[in-house]
Amino acid sequence: MNPEEFYTRAMRAADAQGRLPLSRMTAWDVFPFEQAGLRVVPLAPPVLPEPARSGEDPAECPACTAGRAPAWSDEHWRLSALGPSGAPLILMLESRAHYDLPDLPDDRASELGLLVVRIARAIESLPHIARAHVSRWGDGGAHLHVFFFARPAGFAQLRGTCLAIWDDLLPAVPDSQRDADVAAVAEALARWHGSRARA
Repeated sequence: MNPEEFYTRAMRAADAQGRLPLSRMTAWDVFPFEQAGLRVVPLAPPVLPEPARSGEDPAECPACTAGRAPAWSDEHWRLSALGPSGAPLILMLESRAHYDLPDLPDDRASELGLLVVRIARAIESLPHIARAHVSRWGDGGAHLHVFFFARPAGFAQLRGTCLAIWDDLLPAVPDSQRDADVAAVAEALARWHGSRARA
């Protein structure tokens, strides 16, 4: 289905203002908003070619030219904390070299798989964390970045795909707690992966 066909098909399900019906997820017990009063924004028609993402040109890529101070790194990867956040911990894993997921060489792809497992394992080893959610969207930046969201123990209402929304709604976790969690994850990763945590 080309972009115009996709749009036409979607508009058949929309109302006179171009608004699609509320999704099934709005009835989920993890959805953070009440259905009453919610409206879907109108679906805009396709724009082609799409606007360039940040960092399409490696010479102007913020991740390549500035980057964040990593909590853990090795010669190919760096792991940084994001914040402030309502979730107990949000980490971002980036490749050091300028790759996006589809053009990641096989040796780096193998490392990525192992790192994802080890980072999730380290996050879930924290006593107050129930799950580590892993996501990669890639629409905002051309440099490969994978997010890790820690879901706090005891809060099943925050489980699943809505955790990123809940993160925006909850008050920020104290920096001291976040920093302690980041240090614990970085130290575990350094032990398992044989690389270094930030001093």
